[in-house]
Amino acid sequence: MSETGGVREVKSAARTVELLEVLAARGDRPARLQELADELQVPRSSMYALLQTLISRGWVRTDITGSLYGIGIHALLTGTSYLDTDPRVRVVRPYLDEASQALGETIHMGRLDGRDVAYLATRESHEYLRTISRVGRRLPAHAGALGKALLAERGDTELPEGPYEALTPHTRTTREELAADLAGTRARGYSIDREEGVLGIVGFGFALRYDSPAQDAVSCSVPVARLTPSHEERIVVVMREVRAKIEATVPAASGAAVHWR
Repeated sequence: MSETGGVREVKSAARTVELLEVLAARGDRPARLQELADELQVPRSSMYALLQTLISRGWVRTDITGSLYGIGIHALLTGTSYLDTDPRVRVVRPYLDEASQALGETIHMGRLDGRDVAYLATRESHEYLRTISRVGRRLPAHAGALGKALLAERGDTELPEGPYEALTPHTRTTREELAADLAGTRARGYSIDREEGVLGIVGFGFALRYDSPAQDAVSCSVPVARLTPSHEERIVVVMREVRAKIEATVPAASGAAVHWR
């Protein structure tokens, strides 16, 4: 049994969390009982009992046949609570509005979570509409502007060995390629994602250095068709100003608030 901070891991709690993470990662692809039992390597009977417990509490849902399982509404309620109570998200949101209004583009805030970035807030451009909100979703850190801005705040020795997942033909998939790109990010002070995470979209990422190393970042995403040299210059100017305002505001706004790790 593994230990965390000298405390033995509770096996039943760990299994519950692993199950919820598996269901969340599947998105709109519901799972069958046997699939879940196989993936988590637990007996079918134990998995069934765990699913029924979570269904009764709203953390898992099932279809009318009782044979398909997906993430439940209580996961959404808990996630919303995280966003509503995070002091830094509250401080950053108005500045996302400011950047979106100034640039007319989509602005994101994200937080590093292992090898991924979790999207915590988004202001969508009125010029184009996404069919799915990105808030609460994850993107591999190596493949987007937010993630690369945060990876650049760390040493290359912390980069995992490749190859990395290719989300588009432009994704950097080797450790050497990514390290070279991060060196450029450090030199200019912000990251650039040229269709590496999403085809047709260029992103500009700016680490928020109120933590060391930075855990949060903001970015601006713009369709390739609208990205002229002058617009790119404007994006960098505005986003640098927004970053400076956020970094000057967050410590004071946090005040005596709890500092989570």
